[in-house]
Amino acid sequence: MKKHNFSAGPSILPPEVLLKASQGVVDLDNSGLSVLEISHRSKAFVDIMENARALALELLGLEGKGYKALFLQGGASTQFLMVALNLLEKRAGYLNSGSWAAKAIKEAKIYDDVYEVGSSKDANYNYIPKGYEIPEDYDYFHCTSNNTIYGTQMKSFPNSPIPMVCDMSSDIFSRTLDFSKFGIIYAGAQKNMGPAGTTLVVVKEDILGKVSRKIPSMMDYKVHIDKGSMFNTPPVFAIYTTMLNLQWLKEKGGIAAIEKENEKKARLMYSEIDLNPLFKGFAAKEDRSLMNATFTLENENLKETFETMLKDAGISAVNGHRSVGGYRASMYNALPIDSVKALVEVMSELESKA
Repeated sequence: MKKHNFSAGPSILPPEVLLKASQGVVDLDNSGLSVLEISHRSKAFVDIMENARALALELLGLEGKGYKALFLQGGASTQFLMVALNLLEKRAGYLNSGSWAAKAIKEAKIYDDVYEVGSSKDANYNYIPKGYEIPEDYDYFHCTSNNTIYGTQMKSFPNSPIPMVCDMSSDIFSRTLDFSKFGIIYAGAQKNMGPAGTTLVVVKEDILGKVSRKIPSMMDYKVHIDKGSMFNTPPVFAIYTTMLNLQWLKEKGGIAAIEKENEKKARLMYSEIDLNPLFKGFAAKEDRSLMNATFTLENENLKETFETMLKDAGISAVNGHRSVGGYRASMYNALPIDSVKALVEVMSELESKA
């Protein structure tokens, strides 16, 4: 049975992307060599890297607007450090909307003064903070667009008077935004782009070079830009598969097209959560994520029955994070609506049995 994969990350990829990636592992473009065994300095891989970087900017609508796309290593966790090292001179403002935002704050505090301009920690992060102000004399403002653990998502972004940095690890390429509002966007590939192992960083060049500290080469965005994102040996398979996935997205019609599909999946999922008395949504309704629907089962006596039904239906990876409990349906770009329908059918069937 083919599983309905709701994994929060590493997560589902389109079958056609997996097929092409597997073919490339055996024989890259009829070269007689695997993508895993060619030099990262070879024309074959340089072309892959350049194509991936160009596709990222094209899909985000940032071509010719002073941005560079990089594929780096270390996940979003390393970006918590790199952002501060490259931008933080005196002080910065952070929006604390979840565990990953809190970790970004912790890492940035190593280097200088960091302040929370808003927080939803008081309610276990079940909403997005609002009504906050961003001081004009701060070096930058940092936010997290989607909170995977809690199922919340920023529906709008402030008109920041200072460079805005955003961790988009779990919803990049999923909805249309004015991406030119951001100075830096970063995202681990393993949730909505590709396999684990690389991180997309999109940087507006003119915000760099303004800190007085010396930055280690490996942590310096300018070094990676100057070296074409190949200062060190890149994670070739993760970048290759990400390139294939970005090509898939472009062929589907880009972000605008996938956004419509994501909205349909989310409407179907949240409708069942709201109408079925056995379930209760965790996130505030106005802040619900298109990518991660979090919910709990109201009657714990039905837990074993529900989970047996999920298993029998081939539904995988819907257990919630330990911080929230309950269940989480991660509905990334590659998840077909039929998988959401399968989950909703099980939830409805449980109601009929209760």
